[in-house]
Amino acid sequence: MQCKLINHVAATVLLLWAGSALGQPAATVASASAPSLGGLPDYPVAPQQRAQAEQAAQQGIPVAELSANAPPRYTIKRGDTLWAISGMYLTKPWNWPQLWGMNMAQIRNPHWIFPGQVLVLTVANGRARLSLENAQGDNGIPTVKLEPSVIAENLPPSGIPTLNPALIDPFLTRPLIIEPDALDKSPRIVALAPGRVMLTPGDRAYVRGALGASTRFDVYRPARPLHDPTTKKIIAYESEYLGSVELVSPPQGKDGVSTFKVLSTLREMGVGDRLIATTPRQYLNFTPHAPASAIDGQIISIYGDMQLAGKNSVVALNRGAENGLERGDVLAIMQGPREVRDTTLEDKPMIQIPARRIGLLMVFRTFHHIAYGLVLESSEPVQVADHVIQP
Repeated sequence: MQCKLINHVAATVLLLWAGSALGQPAATVASASAPSLGGLPDYPVAPQQRAQAEQAAQQGIPVAELSANAPPRYTIKRGDTLWAISGMYLTKPWNWPQLWGMNMAQIRNPHWIFPGQVLVLTVANGRARLSLENAQGDNGIPTVKLEPSVIAENLPPSGIPTLNPALIDPFLTRPLIIEPDALDKSPRIVALAPGRVMLTPGDRAYVRGALGASTRFDVYRPARPLHDPTTKKIIAYESEYLGSVELVSPPQGKDGVSTFKVLSTLREMGVGDRLIATTPRQYLNFTPHAPASAIDGQIISIYGDMQLAGKNSVVALNRGAENGLERGDVLAIMQGPREVRDTTLEDKPMIQIPARRIGLLMVFRTFHHIAYGLVLESSEPVQVADHVIQP
């Protein structure tokens, strides 16, 4: 027999799509928070993004803002990212919410866009709009044949990510910014197996310190201070993720030494490195967009203690949630003004070369005073103290 295999996620999308298709106002279809996706947390729709979506749903955007090669139809494929699709359609990819105005839930939740769905670009009267057409039957739900004894279960969320997950996954669940006291009180590696100088997967590590109820830990190098390039004040402490370990034997002996097995290593791991209990993975997704308010910050660190950054590098900024930054904010990277000598004149005076834009980054994680961003593109090497502003 043939039937529709509909999980609760697809059913919710169907409801939202139906509301838009029937011409109901978007505000009556989706509330200020997107519907829960498979038990994952809801993400609020910021007022500015909601206003952009409502305007786009009614008016679309000027054709002049479309990329020259924007396809009239595009079928979403596995491996696609929202940023890549945004760049396919727009000269300014961060204006994606202005083009994508079909319903409020989809504005801030790109995991509602699934492989197999078809994006349809409509151009009329000098305005462009983007909507969904389903390539797999009604509402993008494939028709499948079920044989006797087959059990149908809910499908896991499988929408397209905003960025390549491999580039930012390690930064989404690890603390990165840790208060000094937290590391000082955390368990520490005190010894390795005889003959070992550094640890590799499968090795044993000996640890002292209170473990609590946890058995899986991430390993960090003690924190290093992050200074504001202008004020020179310490604004945060950054810890370097080294790998993960698992408890083999609880504290034993008169000195309470625990035995751990190394599960993975990203960097060299050894005596003195600290353990912090592994936190549950959070599902973080977002839509690229311009910041809601003016931002003028600076790059304060290039992750991995590098001197220069380029495309796909992770950088820390001296602006965070307190300054209005949020996940998905796209910022322009500006090379600051510099002084050079004008050798074309006899007295060779010093002159200032104006600041210029050299790249883009997207914020993917925020803390109170700082944020982390992924460099999306750069025409020149990015350095500490380069400025970030609205794109």
